[in-house]
Amino acid sequence: MTFLYKADPARGEQWARLFAQKAPELAFRVWPDVGDPATVRYLAAWMPPDDPTRTLPNLQVIFSVGAGIDQFDLSGVPAHVPVVRMIEPGIVEGMVEYVTQAVLTIHRDLFDYAGFQQKREWREMPVRAAASRRIGVLGLGVLGTAVLERLRLFGFPCAGWSRSERVIDGVDCHAGIDSLDAFLGRTDVLICLLPLTDATRGMLNARVFSALPQGASVINVGRGAHLDQEDLLAALVSGQLDSAILDVTEPEPLPADHPLWTHPRVRITPHIASATRPESAVDVVIENIRLHRAGLRMIGQVDRARGY
Repeated sequence: MTFLYKADPARGEQWARLFAQKAPELAFRVWPDVGDPATVRYLAAWMPPDDPTRTLPNLQVIFSVGAGIDQFDLSGVPAHVPVVRMIEPGIVEGMVEYVTQAVLTIHRDLFDYAGFQQKREWREMPVRAAASRRIGVLGLGVLGTAVLERLRLFGFPCAGWSRSERVIDGVDCHAGIDSLDAFLGRTDVLICLLPLTDATRGMLNARVFSALPQGASVINVGRGAHLDQEDLLAALVSGQLDSAILDVTEPEPLPADHPLWTHPRVRITPHIASATRPESAVDVVIENIRLHRAGLRMIGQVDRARGY
């Protein structure tokens, strides 16, 4: 049996070394060196090949090398082939680090201090208590839950919103579209960690921004397509929003003349909030192969009806 890796070749070499140590019974190949396609049982990819079971007729599982699967065309994957998104400690730790620094950048007024520095002004601003800055997370999966658990430790009042009901200790959880406005109305810093689906595409828009308290901020670490960029710019101009931190954009990268690049209240990073770490990712994939062979549900296995 063969495990095929189809993503960054340099990372593929790291995966190959780790598989040789931890699962030597599996032949490991890096795309496009497929070998005999009929022997491939497992595929790890950022973008699977078109019609993957035609290319790999005995394929049993497709693993995403990232936390999302919105880049997959699920219509080309037969229902009998499970799709598994990556849930591993490295992705979680990286996301928690990034979102924590983003929240603290907003909370400790670093946008303002950057402006003061450019003007060579030595100017102090009042320090707000964390208890007065309300955090809200859209999306209460593994990443959203981990982010809220860390931010609670600073004393921020934390709330979360998801499509279905969740219970998280110390977090005010809201569920369903009817509760969205109440969630937004108590949120000073809105963090998007939603999966990208037809229902969430463009969700960060003028209507959502208007339901936030005036002067709120937005952090988008989901997908660029969650955000209506024109609505964001309009909300920043009007003062409805104070600032935004974007790790994702649509497209990536933005055109060089896009106004978000130079907006003084926007920080952009190149989709680096979190990344799969080969050491821990390989451990999770090998465990999932064991679960699949045992006929058990895998960690991160996608519900096709929900799209995540």
